[in-house]
Amino acid sequence: MIIENIETFLVRIPFDTGAAKRELGGRTWQTLDYVFIRIDTDTGISGWGDAFAYGAAQATNAALDHMITPALIGADISDIDAIHTQLQRDNHLFGRYGVTMFAISGIDIALWDIAGKAAGLPLHQMLGGKVRDGLPAYASLFRYGDPEQVAAVTKKAVDEGYTHIKLHETGIAEVESCRRTGGDDMAIMLDVNCAWDFDGALDMASQLADFDLYWFEEPVFPPEDFKALAKLKDQGGIPIAAGENACTAFEFNQMFDAGAVTYAQPSVTKVGGISQFQKILASAKSAGVKVMPHSPYFGPGFVATLHLAAAMEDESLIEYFYLQPEAFPMGKWSQPEGDVFKVPDGPGLGCDPDPDVMRDYAVSGN
Repeated sequence: MIIENIETFLVRIPFDTGAAKRELGGRTWQTLDYVFIRIDTDTGISGWGDAFAYGAAQATNAALDHMITPALIGADISDIDAIHTQLQRDNHLFGRYGVTMFAISGIDIALWDIAGKAAGLPLHQMLGGKVRDGLPAYASLFRYGDPEQVAAVTKKAVDEGYTHIKLHETGIAEVESCRRTGGDDMAIMLDVNCAWDFDGALDMASQLADFDLYWFEEPVFPPEDFKALAKLKDQGGIPIAAGENACTAFEFNQMFDAGAVTYAQPSVTKVGGISQFQKILASAKSAGVKVMPHSPYFGPGFVATLHLAAAMEDESLIEYFYLQPEAFPMGKWSQPEGDVFKVPDGPGLGCDPDPDVMRDYAVSGN
């Protein structure tokens, strides 16, 4: 198959967190920003991808339009891995991380969608076959910075059936509030978005010891300081999770070689797409590390995550961004039934973005 056209779409969807505070990961958020990609082929088959964009949508979109897509028009895409490798080679001068790899990730997901549609098979079959039908979700809460608000949202999530909740708080009072509200049987994960250096993280680990955390996520800055993460895993007494800011299997191999994590968290829209995610899975298995995908989004990348998780040998929890967007670009497939996600069985991703959502929330002048 030959690529005839590639189009990018910048989509911006307002959301409600249940509170006025809108800061997470050092940014103030008002909308969920997406860069969706449609690749059209000479066979009439089109595929959809999703390049990570929160807070950097214009930059990711520009990387696609000016660095990545021009070289792909007219390309034969029968060998996705070869296309992917060439994109990395051609763009390595700009860095194989950040928006460059976000853009390549979106292209890769779209190519896999095309391959599945051409074969008449769902993506999970292309990846070795579906091992499970229902995928357990955990509620990934926004950062509230307020113990009372944390308690209220925790109660709501527990009432809806969630038994695993992830906080994005940096205060002990908020963690204590979640534990008190959810009870001793509820699993709590804590993601602090690289808040401290090693000494600060170790001190916090000691203060968090009584809360029986399921994992301590990205406690150290910079996120690629794998030696510090390994020391914290050994000395802090809490399982360590990281990987949402890592790109390519090469960086994950460095993470595993350092013994840095208990749980690896590749994000399919950041690491290099499905092609790199598959390589990370193989490396994680060899290293004895459990993979827990990073997926706080609602587009084609989320649906790709469902397919990947459904085909994984070991069961994984699926991260569900626990907020309320005005619209869901992938419809029911990006929403759990209770605390369980179903996986599409149609060819490729099994669903395309909702054209009404794409139209109503398109960013003009893209």
